Amino acid sequence: MTFLPATLGLLLAPLALCVRSGPPNILLIFADDLGYGDLGCYGHPTSLTPTLDKLARGGLRFTDFYSSCPACSPSRAALLTGRYQMRSGVYPSVFDPGSIGGLPLTEITIAELLKTRGYVTAMVGKWHLGLGANGTFLPIHQGFDEFLGVPYSHDQGPCQNLTCFPPDTKCFGTCDQDVVLLPVFLNGEIIEQPVDFPGLVPRYNAFSKNFIANAVKQKQPFFLYYASHHTHYPQFASKEYTGKSLRGPFGDALMEFDGSIGGIMATIQDLGVANDTLVFFTSDNGPETMRKSRGGNSGLLKCGKATTYEGGVREPAIAYWPGRIKPGLTHELASTLDILPTLCALAGVPLPNVTLDGYDMSEQLFKGGKSKRNTMFYYPVSPDEVLGAYAVRYGKYKAHFFTKGAMNSEGPPDQDCYRTANLTAHDPPLLYDLDADPSENYNLLVGSQRHDYVHLLKEIWLEKARFEAQMDFAESQYNKGRDPKLEPCCNSDCSPKPSCCRCL
Repeated sequence: MTFLPATLGLLLAPLALCVRSGPPNILLIFADDLGYGDLGCYGHPTSLTPTLDKLARGGLRFTDFYSSCPACSPSRAALLTGRYQMRSGVYPSVFDPGSIGGLPLTEITIAELLKTRGYVTAMVGKWHLGLGANGTFLPIHQGFDEFLGVPYSHDQGPCQNLTCFPPDTKCFGTCDQDVVLLPVFLNGEIIEQPVDFPGLVPRYNAFSKNFIANAVKQKQPFFLYYASHHTHYPQFASKEYTGKSLRGPFGDALMEFDGSIGGIMATIQDLGVANDTLVFFTSDNGPETMRKSRGGNSGLLKCGKATTYEGGVREPAIAYWPGRIKPGLTHELASTLDILPTLCALAGVPLPNVTLDGYDMSEQLFKGGKSKRNTMFYYPVSPDEVLGAYAVRYGKYKAHFFTKGAMNSEGPPDQDCYRTANLTAHDPPLLYDLDADPSENYNLLVGSQRHDYVHLLKEIWLEKARFEAQMDFAESQYNKGRDPKLEPCCNSDCSPKPSCCRCL
């Protein structure tokens, strides 16, 4: 597999001899609001994603990979801790620019664990796990040596400042008002406010390549967590990609995301460490279908973001490691919750002494074996201790005990996706065979065949009860509220805020 540009190899060739033995390098790539049907390798006919398609052909592509929650902050907390978001208190919504709470510093992240094994660690892109007073919750306080990015979502600031090409052309979409202009942080300092969106991703890419090159030069294993803003609405792209896709602004953003991965892969290859590097790609949650063609595509799955239907939480995922992971396709169950225990096993790091909800995927990744995961518990964005999981996947079957639509999933003809579809309890639950019916169209408990599933339903009920009995809800970090004084401002003493918070 060849990743361009080849000229990069001439610049970095002297470092290629610095190959080290020991734990693998890790590149963890996280997309934003990317749907199950958005990539070329997952069936979209006009998406231009050549890098991800190559990784899928040369690696292991998952068909049944799940996020822990259909929304940004909770799913990111679960990814980095290997724990359902309720355990860390990252619920019942996403953090705002002035949120008081964040991912508690007592939580143990992947980065903190890998640092005990000598890894250098960096995070690039969208954090969205809190900012706090004096940057309390930023990545540099959660195990990352370096951070370049934005502390929350790029629509959480006045949209008139989100500009694309040609210059001064306002991007399509709506964003939050009456909050500060979007800042870019380098470690704990604001280096730009408002962000220059056309130059943001090129800046991320240069930072990522330099971080990797420095780690290789120092002969240290690296962990790079690349959490892209793409393809969250409203979309943007740099000059190189604007107007170049067949899918409009969404396609342009997706192309830029794919191009960023291609550039990082070229760096890894030219430095001679491709065979020492595990690449894992997935997304935080499903598409925001209320934006129609500007919000992404769930493919054959039902609904999207903020729902516990398949379109909200089943994600594209690819694992790539030349010579270690055999190319192919896996229908085995897996989740973002499983990434932490897997990386700990690969790096030789003991698991933290906390309750984990993930499983080591090594057998699945490297031996084509069975998954240790046989269940997935679907919690809504606003979980409830009394109701518990809204749905449970048990093997190939999925039972909905509660269903609810969401504003983010409006758009498709299916009215079950809409916010007008109020919370509904189902007794008996809705039951689907996801191998035969991934679109959740045909309830198995309708008609004469329902008697065939009595024993199965009993097992699912027991699994649900067993899991919920040991699920501890921590104090909600979101419910700590907001304080406008915590909104990041590069000119802390300026007035009037937030409009005066500007720096280049």
